[in-house]
Amino acid sequence: MNPPVDERVQEFDEFAVVAAAQRGSQAALAELYEHYFPKVYRYVANRLYSTEDAEDVTEEIFLRVIDNLASFEWRGLPFGAWVFRIARNEVVSHVRKQKSRGPTSQLSETIADESAEEIYAIETTLTVAVIHQTAQQLPEAQRQVIALRFGAGLSVADTAKALNKTENNVKVLQHKAIQKLQQLVKRS
Repeated sequence: MNPPVDERVQEFDEFAVVAAAQRGSQAALAELYEHYFPKVYRYVANRLYSTEDAEDVTEEIFLRVIDNLASFEWRGLPFGAWVFRIARNEVVSHVRKQKSRGPTSQLSETIADESAEEIYAIETTLTVAVIHQTAQQLPEAQRQVIALRFGAGLSVADTAKALNKTENNVKVLQHKAIQKLQQLVKRS
């Protein structure tokens, strides 16, 4: 007979992991990366739309996190808020560079197959593209809230901390952004 399995989920102790990473622990760095990568990547991908750009910018974000980890200080905000400030700055920097270079287009290396799954994928991609393009018409603060809440999957509290706003302010910005997006999508 097997011994009982402890099914309790191990809690992510942000403070301990960050402290260990600052002391040079590769395991702690890996744990930070594994914990934050999915959220950061979703945030970046939501803002940039291009998979290749999102991967490149996400890589840059984590390089900046590693480079600046030794100087990180706890100031009443979670480590994640610091990571998302770096992410926001990198996305803004990338967008500025893209604007100066002009738009690029992705080349498809495959021949389209008209299967139902591919048609659904194409429709989904087009819908996301319309929403992404429409979101560009929102004020910057509303775009940031939408990107963090739905792109990165952050809670209202974490979004507020990342943007240095109150939770109520985030809720109002989110509500206004969703209303505006609905109006804009209906018009197009």
